[in-house]
Formats: sequence, structure tokens, C-alpha cells
Amino acid sequence: MSATYKAVVNDSFEFSIPGDDIETLDSVSETKNKVHLLQKNKSVTAEVISKDLLNRTYTIKVNGNRYTVKIENELDALIAEMGLSLGNDSIENEIHAPMPGLILEVNVKAGDTVSEGDSLCVLEAMKMENALGAPRDGVVKAVHIATGETVDKNALLIELED
Repeated sequence: MSATYKAVVNDSFEFSIPGDDIETLDSVSETKNKVHLLQKNKSVTAEVISKDLLNRTYTIKVNGNRYTVKIENELDALIAEMGLSLGNDSIENEIHAPMPGLILEVNVKAGDTVSEGDSLCVLEAMKMENALGAPRDGVVKAVHIATGETVDKNALLIELED
């Protein structure tokens, strides 16, 4: 038996998608963000404007109209039914070192406005450079590191305002 997914469009229209329908869906990527979908003689081209993979929420454009689509699987439904949360809705204000290493670059200072994904700093660990990105849009509250500084795993590097 195939899984069933729930889609919520623009926080108002909700429908179920049987896994069998997804399995029979033909898709062709036209560009990095554009996909052509074909199922049961129906064809549509969609452009992915943005995506939040953690929360499975996508903003797409179809026929010039924008839609926000949230996809939930059976596990998501069970967790919600039990009144639990995965904690995905919490706001991340702190950027911690994922591993010990050397700070090669600090790209922001207190007061700077950043967008989700912007490189805040570069940490060298095990001879590899790791760019640490902003977890969300916001304003830098404090920078606790300097170029050339050695940091331990989980060290607080940068804070964003609430």
C-alpha cells in the first residue's frame, strides 16, 4: 500500500494526494527552478520560487499565479494528531560551531541585515572550509568571534536579534 500525502495550499485549500498518483507523475526539469509535470494527459509548468525543506513548504508559480504549498506525510499527520511538534517552528537566533576549527572569515558585524543562507563566517575544520549561513532573515545582534580565532564544537559564534 502506498503512502498518502496532504497538501495545504495558501493555508486554506487542503487535499490528499495518494502516493500512487505521485508515482505515476512524469516530470522534466526545464531549468534549475522550473519543472514540467505531466499526469493523465494533463500538463503544467511550475516554477519553484522558494522552498523550506525542513518544513516541506514551497512557494510556486503556475500560470502566473503564486501559491504556497505545504506537504505533509503520514508521519507528520500522526505527530500533529498526538499534539507533538518537531520543533521546526522555533526561531533560530544563535549560530554555533558545528565542529572545532579555525575561523578564516567573519563576513558580518553587529547591526548588519542578513538574508537566510547568507554566509556569516567561514570555519576551517579538517582542512575543509565550511561556510556557515544565516538560518533566517534578520539583523546581527552580536559577533563573538574574530578571524584567526580557534573555536570549540558548539561555541557560540553569532547571534541574531529576536
